[in-house]
Amino acid sequence: MTLPPPPHLPFFVYGTLRPGEPNHDLFLRGRTAREEPARMSGLKLYDGPGYPYAVEESGGAVSGELVTARPQAYGELLLALDQLENCVPGDPCSLYDRVARPAVRDSDGTPVRAWVYVAAPAVAARLRARGTPIESGDWLTRR
Repeated sequence: MTLPPPPHLPFFVYGTLRPGEPNHDLFLRGRTAREEPARMSGLKLYDGPGYPYAVEESGGAVSGELVTARPQAYGELLLALDQLENCVPGDPCSLYDRVARPAVRDSDGTPVRAWVYVAAPAVAARLRARGTPIESGDWLTRR
């Protein structure tokens, strides 16, 4: 059975894909139409080995960027980000799951449905038990 293609949603990025971070230029340069600061509720941020994990938890909020892909680059970017995030839909060995959740633009408070990569269930359980939370919810302030 072939799954239908995913909807063309913007991406909410919160770690190494943010401007100034190592994967921003590698993956996003030339592929985006717009990048704007945003927040996403219902997530808690944890420090990983060189990159963060967002874990679905009520009461939390994460700061990041809402990235809108150029239409002609959307499919290529989606594949590249799924590979970067070790996200294979339906694979229990994936580190992240790609889910659609509402983000809120900082500029005007507008809610926007966006893809976000969250820790896969086994990873999330491990982080909740032994992980290091980033209390600010902002990867850029972790240092």
